[in-house]
Amino acid sequence: MTRSLLITAALFSSLAQAQDLGLYNRALSAFNASNYNDAAQLFFEVNNSTTDPDLRMKSEYYLASSFQKKGMPVSAFIYFDTILRAGKSHPFHLKAVEGLVNVQDTLDDQYLIPSELNKYYDPEAWATLPSEVLARVNFLIATIDNRRGKLDEGRDFALAVPPEASVYLKAQYLLGLIYADPRYPGDTKKAQEDAVTAFETVVGSKQTGQKDDVLTKQLALLGEGRVYYGLERFDKSTEAYEKIPRFSKYWDQALFENGFARYKNDDLGGGLGSLQALHAPQFIGAFQPESWYLKSVIYYESCLYEEAKAALGAFDEVYLPMAEKLKPIVEAEQRDVAEYFKLVDTNDAEKVPVAVLNFVRGNERMLGVFSMLKQIDAEKKLLEENSGWRAARLSAEVTTYLDSNRGTLQQVAGTLAKNRLIEAYKQIRFFADQAEIVRFETSKAEKNLAEAGVDQRAVLKKQAIYRPQMPAENWNYWKFQGEFWRDEIGYYQYTLKKGCPESAE
Repeated sequence: MTRSLLITAALFSSLAQAQDLGLYNRALSAFNASNYNDAAQLFFEVNNSTTDPDLRMKSEYYLASSFQKKGMPVSAFIYFDTILRAGKSHPFHLKAVEGLVNVQDTLDDQYLIPSELNKYYDPEAWATLPSEVLARVNFLIATIDNRRGKLDEGRDFALAVPPEASVYLKAQYLLGLIYADPRYPGDTKKAQEDAVTAFETVVGSKQTGQKDDVLTKQLALLGEGRVYYGLERFDKSTEAYEKIPRFSKYWDQALFENGFARYKNDDLGGGLGSLQALHAPQFIGAFQPESWYLKSVIYYESCLYEEAKAALGAFDEVYLPMAEKLKPIVEAEQRDVAEYFKLVDTNDAEKVPVAVLNFVRGNERMLGVFSMLKQIDAEKKLLEENSGWRAARLSAEVTTYLDSNRGTLQQVAGTLAKNRLIEAYKQIRFFADQAEIVRFETSKAEKNLAEAGVDQRAVLKKQAIYRPQMPAENWNYWKFQGEFWRDEIGYYQYTLKKGCPESAE
């Protein structure tokens, strides 16, 4: 009797294995025929029913690959990540790392996948990865290290990205950021020189096939301008900022920072020219409270007190109402971080001013999280609409995982949004305080001139205004008459009189 039972159990086991193998082969045929709907459903069934560990691990990998091929990268991430966490004992461990790197590229995810790769990084096992995949892993881990202030490690990972990799220029830009960080250990001057070298490598590169090369070169110019500014080489700083193309994604930031560089380089008219462009209607959504403060300082130092007060008045008009709207948001004690995400996920200017929304959303990590959340919603819709997946319980399982990741990302997005909103509010309040100082100094200077009997109008009348120097013969000069023309923005140059008496000057 016992032997009979054993034979029966063995037959059942053999039959079940044959059925599982048959189901797996059907799934593989569907996958090879690019029928990823059926492939995903069948691999899911094998993964959840088989007792054969080899079949289960194979189906797990191909389930992730089916989602990836079908254009559902977040769902693919879920199953690739399960294999990653299993470690090198899983036969598809390295293939899963490669899958995660490709999914990260599709999603431009700067949080979930880089963090997972960093957590489970295995230098010995991963050394055999394809060189392009390993280069991208090194770059992603370098970004995590940089974000966490582990600058030595971040530098080493960035340096490990070879020139032939598609993320080489991005790694060099990151390397420049690491060297330029004030927290970077060692000789500060040497680090700044190394930062410039890294940025110039990016800017001067003629390599093809580089990921995001145009934007990366523009970012490198911004980085170069900042390093030169810190080195007090303001002419070189201006040179870098002015290489950033007009109307690029980073142009408003370049105009603002160039205003400071030109001001520090004793080019007050040039500084005002950069700010004039920044204050054109085309940049009405830009968040630059410091720009009006700088404008008032330039006028104040030229003893043009009416103009200084007008600049401060413009600051008050534009930014103080923003601070009033932000104050109850940033000072709320019991607000859940997810609510901050909801605040910046809409375009309700009554709640959050447009310029502040642009400032919050301009953060690269924030943009990545927004993109991920939209992708999760799109994939949930695909899961819901697929009747075969619902019948196989595939939809229910993947939706649960997607909801879990969505909750995590909403918390991350909420924290990022809260921090950016607080930063925006603090910037406005800080420069409002600085504006009061300039206002006080302006009033005091006006009083001193009056008590000294200085006729400022006479001082100004004695001075001549000259046309600015033309860069080349094929340039034309047009006097600004209150209208902003697209072709002129970015080329403004003030010629200033000075209202200071000779003794004060």
